[in-house]
Amino acid sequence: MTLTIQSLIIGVGATALFDLWGLALHLAFGLPAPAWKLGGRWFAHVARGKLWHDDIAQSREIAGETAIGWAGHYLVGVVYAAALLIIWGPGWAETPTLTPALIVGIVTISAGWFLMGPGMGGGIAASRADNPWQARGLGLAAHAVFGLGLYLSALALPEA
Repeated sequence: MTLTIQSLIIGVGATALFDLWGLALHLAFGLPAPAWKLGGRWFAHVARGKLWHDDIAQSREIAGETAIGWAGHYLVGVVYAAALLIIWGPGWAETPTLTPALIVGIVTISAGWFLMGPGMGGGIAASRADNPWQARGLGLAAHAVFGLGLYLSALALPEA
């Protein structure tokens, strides 16, 4: 199986678990449901050369931004899966172990804390959130779940 196919299966699976985690938190505790409209707006503006916004919700709307957001979200998950396979080598997918997957999952929060969040106007590490420490904790937990999803999705790969 090629790196591309492995990355697609593992990345989509892990991202889906990430989203199911968010949905479970929404249903159990009333937290906001996973929604990628504003993320899509940010991705679309980045593609047009604008990375930083004071408040992405106040930035110009982009046609199809919800679809762009969901597609970008899953594409990023696939890229993270590819990074895992490149760093730990193709043998990792044949005999996956939890630690590398958790490391990658947890490290990926840095993109949210230091790139996407500030780029959307949320400040570094959610510093502009209503409750920054809660946002950080929830984000870190979600990315740990993503790491678990990387591992579980690799276990589900078909035998070569």
